[in-house]
Amino acid sequence: MSTRLLTAAAALTLALTLTEANASVAVASAAVASPAVAPPAQPSESAQPAHPAQPTAEIFATSNTAIITDPDDPRLSTHLRAFEREVRGIIRTNGAAPGSSTLLDGVFWSSDLKQATYERSREFDVNRVSADGLHHIADLIRKQYHQESVLTFRFLPTTAPDANAVEIEAPGVTSQRLHDALLADPVARDELGGGSVAQDGRLILIAPVADLPLTQHLLAALGVDWTAATVRYGAEEFVG
Repeated sequence: MSTRLLTAAAALTLALTLTEANASVAVASAAVASPAVAPPAQPSESAQPAHPAQPTAEIFATSNTAIITDPDDPRLSTHLRAFEREVRGIIRTNGAAPGSSTLLDGVFWSSDLKQATYERSREFDVNRVSADGLHHIADLIRKQYHQESVLTFRFLPTTAPDANAVEIEAPGVTSQRLHDALLADPVARDELGGGSVAQDGRLILIAPVADLPLTQHLLAALGVDWTAATVRYGAEEFVG
């Protein structure tokens, strides 16, 4: 090999060595200068339930069309099993996912009759449903069972613009005690209308956010410690 070729080969080897060295320095410098990669952003607050057991929404409904004023009426002993199966089918057919259902004893004040009325009904958990879908399903139930209205409650964050109501659950209540408390408090019975009691003695009451102090007063009259109550925010609608 000639001297020129040897010189050229040596120059090329030196150039490659310097290039690799510069690249290593650049990589090292970048590693030192670059900040740590930030963790992925947390998802924003949404209307999804904060607890796995909490459904997206609830529907309160019955197949009863009679006005019952006698707490011993035999119609109040039904478990509404067929009604439960049919409503679950309506929920599923219209694209939502039915969850569990709770049997309720309702006590409501009738301003027309000036006395308490009683109703056996069911609460239905509904998942994977939008506000419009929930309204549609409730309206179908209302029409099929000839109801004046059907109540829905859609769980929402406390700060959501549509959160116009609260659902209050409190243990240790009977329908008779609820009846007596409503009769003794004209303001509560006129503003709140009434509430329901599950078979395990759990009061379930849906009320406007503005009436939260009134519900506290009612629970105190029922002998329930407010700290034992569960309060969840959401949007209520009487569909009908």
